[in-house]
Amino acid sequence: MKPKISIVTLGVDDLDRATRFYGEGLGLPRHEFEGGGISFFSLEGTWLALYPREELAKDIGLPVPVEVGFSGITLAHNVASKSDVDAVLQQAIAAGATLIKPAQEVFWGGYSGYFQDTEGHYWEVAYNPYQDLT
Repeated sequence: MKPKISIVTLGVDDLDRATRFYGEGLGLPRHEFEGGGISFFSLEGTWLALYPREELAKDIGLPVPVEVGFSGITLAHNVASKSDVDAVLQQAIAAGATLIKPAQEVFWGGYSGYFQDTEGHYWEVAYNPYQDLT
């Protein structure tokens, strides 16, 4: 098995709103899909999928309705500089995200901040001066 994550799927309550946030708000490249009911964004090395939360629960075999809260998972977007961290956080906020933690120097020597997207998912935007993850 190749060690690779090919698609990250986020369960969302409002597919149209989430699709607008990621496509128009953050400018992610959307991949058109004829089946409907799901949105795909092609990224470097992986894809991001948005799928209705209850449909995702059904697909997994979980009871519906699904409890929503902090899942213990964050997604990270690494950028090339501290100023890029600030710029991405501002772009997310302008698109409707909620700033959770302003960008700041962090204990491991980098610079990062957190936002919550329009569907409640937590994203870290980070600059790592020790390893290029961009």
